[in-house]
Amino acid sequence: MRLPYQVLALPYRFRNGKYEFCVFHRADNGQYQFVSGGGEDGETPRETVVREIFEETGLKNAKVTRLTSTAYIPVCIFSPKYLEFWPKHTYVIPEYAFAYGCDMEIVLSEEHTECFWLDYEKALGTLTWDSNKTALFELNCRLHAGETL
Repeated sequence: MRLPYQVLALPYRFRNGKYEFCVFHRADNGQYQFVSGGGEDGETPRETVVREIFEETGLKNAKVTRLTSTAYIPVCIFSPKYLEFWPKHTYVIPEYAFAYGCDMEIVLSEEHTECFWLDYEKALGTLTWDSNKTALFELNCRLHAGETL
């Protein structure tokens, strides 16, 4: 059963003296975003994000860092099949953001047609969702502040 929360995973790497972020192009609606998905029976958000990273990129057991950024997503963008299991009067669900270092080749799932490693400015200009942009801003600040993630 799909749980009433969403996770967001921001892959990053350091190449040629700068940070890059991997943005994914969705197959179903053409939008650009980071890895995302919902919790399944009994999962914590951390367990969900590790599973989603594996499903969408092929990276097993990703070492993730929880970001402060949290957004709320209107339930109207999700399939109605999920809503029947969620508490009555659920109008928005939280989206928890995580970051993970990724120096491997990404193996795309069928959810995406392609992905791009972009610098901060290009990634910011490519992303569709404000929640992705806010999480990217936070991650970029943390990386440039020298925080260990």
